[in-house]
Amino acid sequence: MAETLFTNVRIFDGNAKRPYSGEVMLQGNLIRKVGKGKGKIKPNGATVVDGAGATLMPGLIEPHSHVCYTDCTSLPEIGRLQPEEHMVLALENAAKMLDQGFTSLFSAAGVGYNKLRIEPVLRDVINAGRYPGPRIKAASPEIVSSGGLGDERMWHMHQESVGYVADGADEVRKACRLCVREGVDNLKINISGDEFAHPGQSEKITYFDAEVAAAAEVAREAGVNILTHARADKAVRLALKHGINIIYHADYATNKTLDMLEAKKKDIFMAPAYGVVYTTAYEASEWGITREVAESYNLFYKMEHTVRTYHEVRKRGIRAMPGGDYGFAWNPIGTNARDLEHFVNAFGYSPAEALIGATKWGGELMGLNVGQVKEGYLADLLLVDGDPTKDVSIMQDADNLLMIMKDGAYHRAPNEIALAKRRRSAAPAAAE
Repeated sequence: MAETLFTNVRIFDGNAKRPYSGEVMLQGNLIRKVGKGKGKIKPNGATVVDGAGATLMPGLIEPHSHVCYTDCTSLPEIGRLQPEEHMVLALENAAKMLDQGFTSLFSAAGVGYNKLRIEPVLRDVINAGRYPGPRIKAASPEIVSSGGLGDERMWHMHQESVGYVADGADEVRKACRLCVREGVDNLKINISGDEFAHPGQSEKITYFDAEVAAAAEVAREAGVNILTHARADKAVRLALKHGINIIYHADYATNKTLDMLEAKKKDIFMAPAYGVVYTTAYEASEWGITREVAESYNLFYKMEHTVRTYHEVRKRGIRAMPGGDYGFAWNPIGTNARDLEHFVNAFGYSPAEALIGATKWGGELMGLNVGQVKEGYLADLLLVDGDPTKDVSIMQDADNLLMIMKDGAYHRAPNEIALAKRRRSAAPAAAE
């Protein structure tokens, strides 16, 4: 089995607060040995890659992926794209995400009822090596109530976007079973709404106890993940009551609800998906979302609550991960690494803490041995020109990714020109 030794690198392993000088030996698709300092691992015939003091780190993990979104200006646009064209776009989006250093995607919903097979097929063809892309945990469409986020129908006209509409416990149960039958890894249920659908709906629940219980029961018995769009405080509590431990947003969580989340923090994963709210509020005027429109959506009010919530989440040690809801025109797929900077600037995380969320905790969310530079883990690795634990914004520029490796194979081979330039201009990685 082929071996590769990375030497003269600074290792951010997904745990430490800062990189350390070291070496990493790969055997096939696995990390076989990690050593601190130089010369501690003997090549013994392995192919040697001199990293020229660049940072070797785990591949990024998107915890709230919408890889089938279309960089749209409104959700109904997603529903209008025909399945054949949509599958091609999904393949292109997946390749784009891998080009940006995302080696794993945990999907937070596919697309509507008539296209619910797209994500499972996307996952399978990537796993088979037929197309480039990250590892994917494929999701159902967003299972929603009539009038909830994702229900685009009007009384006189049927249209779809990302939702699978189901009302009442029996319909919800059937919807979940059908999605499981078609091969999803993740079931997504929208317990609360959103201003994008109806004003004020972020603070209201759109499913009731029996409906949430039905979805959770199917997921539990089928052995798949269950996750929820839950902005409203009551929605977060319903999720916790029924054992839903992957909770998105939670903007309006009260202190008491945060106490409940903290009590279960060994099991809980969270992602605020702050980036789309920020860009909609501040950077979408080209698409007609002026400040006045943003205010009508309560976006600034929502951001105040999100910032408060995730300062608390950080202080309480609850696992929160950067990313989410990329796939709109003003928040396009491929710019997902920007959320790392939002975690630093808006929520008070250090760059290293934000990176841990995007690597180690992302791997724990995936339920796979990924997200760490650790013996026995899969070799999903990046070689970065610079130190992202000092400036996390460098992860937004794909030119800074001097190598991208997934499953022990190069998606982007080491950039020898850039590495040679580093060797000429900088000293080798110093031991600490």
